[in-house]
Amino acid sequence: MLSSPRRICSQLLTFPFTLLYITRTNYGHWKVTIDMSPQAWELDTLEDAEGHLQRLDFQPFRLQNLVNGELLPHPHISWIDSENPKTGLRFACIPNSTPEQIDKAVKAAEAAFPSWSATPPSQRSQYLERIASRIEEQRELFAVWESIDQGKTLARARVEIDRAVSSFRYFATYILHQQTLARFTDTNVLTYEHRSPKGIFALIAPWDMPLCQLTWKIAPCLAFGCTAVAKPSEVTSMTAYLLSLVFQAVGLPPGVINLVYGAGNPTGSALISHPLVNGIFFTGSTTTGRQIRRDTVDDIGKHLSLQLSSKNSTLIFDDVDMHNAVATAAAAALENQGEICLCASRIYVQRRIWSEFVSRFVAHVREHYVLGNTVGAVVSIAHYNKIRSYLVLAAEDPVSVFHLGSIPPENPEGGFWVEPAVLTVSEESPLLTEEIFGPVVTLTPFDTEEEVIRKANWSQYGLASILLTRDGGRMRRVGERLEAGLVWVNSWLEQELGTPYGGMKDSGIGREGGEHIREVFTSVRTLHIPQV
Repeated sequence: MLSSPRRICSQLLTFPFTLLYITRTNYGHWKVTIDMSPQAWELDTLEDAEGHLQRLDFQPFRLQNLVNGELLPHPHISWIDSENPKTGLRFACIPNSTPEQIDKAVKAAEAAFPSWSATPPSQRSQYLERIASRIEEQRELFAVWESIDQGKTLARARVEIDRAVSSFRYFATYILHQQTLARFTDTNVLTYEHRSPKGIFALIAPWDMPLCQLTWKIAPCLAFGCTAVAKPSEVTSMTAYLLSLVFQAVGLPPGVINLVYGAGNPTGSALISHPLVNGIFFTGSTTTGRQIRRDTVDDIGKHLSLQLSSKNSTLIFDDVDMHNAVATAAAAALENQGEICLCASRIYVQRRIWSEFVSRFVAHVREHYVLGNTVGAVVSIAHYNKIRSYLVLAAEDPVSVFHLGSIPPENPEGGFWVEPAVLTVSEESPLLTEEIFGPVVTLTPFDTEEEVIRKANWSQYGLASILLTRDGGRMRRVGERLEAGLVWVNSWLEQELGTPYGGMKDSGIGREGGEHIREVFTSVRTLHIPQV
């Protein structure tokens, strides 16, 4: 009889692709059960993966934290069920990591920091390139599980995996070509800026684009010499787990990136409040962002970068090419079921083209955004109920008009499916002011530039806006007055990784991208050296 879980694990290291279930019997002995059925990393087609999940003998995957380079079995204390949004069935169990487990992960990052921060940029670049190549080789594997985990279409998932690869590749080359400023004072003293890694970061990602959002944080963290404990959303943790296997496969030094799983409480709270954490890079709701600020108010030296909620707008003027305007506005509102922080659910249309636009927009959405084909399931039953509650509010308001869509059933069967809804509502309606984050679009007419700028800026949020017009003067005149961190003109979701990304007002603080994200992960000091 084996005496401890540690000894059990040590004797089974020759089976790295086996799930271990370790329990304690009524007689005080430890028992291990080995699950030899196919694991997620062996199922790299949607057909194989979905077929495996439908097996009568299927056992949910049990994810393991990556701490100090090792996958650690989670004690059978607290697990979170992860459901397949397309079926509503449980397919994975997520560790709800305890403060003690978080402490071990943070201390592993602390131990790894001196060596990693001193690693030359050229070597860090090579690790980033190897990670990018490994993800690229397993593109379909990552896309399949991103689709299953989040509910998105496979086509959308592939786009996001490619963006994750691009993020690692971008920062792999960026750190090889950094510049610093040097100046001389009037007294011939040389002054120059010197940057060094800030330390240990908590990297917390949301569920809308799980791998993409997570790698946007991890890639620059690695590049600039910091170490981290990263936590994906407990709703969508599967591709983060696959990423942990990539880190092992490429030989990333132990403790440099630790991946832990769990809910905001206790896992997230323990991570952000840990005294050894030097910075927090969080993407999620404004409500949680406020809580993070409250929880860290006494720790002045802890750097915060918060990318928060949104309620983005599209402004459509009467000089547009109608075909392109309809297609762009629809994509910006409904891509990934509207579950992208950059989606624009508020559409403002100049009155002269109002009737034509509404008619063509509804027809376009009905034809091109079809459930189970180009529109996936929403991420969870909780989110399904949230979206449904807003549609119930709209139906109860006599002012609201449903151009398309209806209230989904109260008790969904076979997954969390919400048909796209296109409405006109009053300006006071919560559907126009609150973040819904789903396939719900509002259409509102306007007459003048001043009026639509006022309406677009009326929101408490300020992440993104889209401006559709062929008037070059208006592009600047209106675009420069929109209170949004990102403004797209006659396009949407085009992004160069060196440009600043982030929001205004309640959409957050801090910027990502190139030199802007360098400010997040590095400290700058100025040296003054007299010339002898």
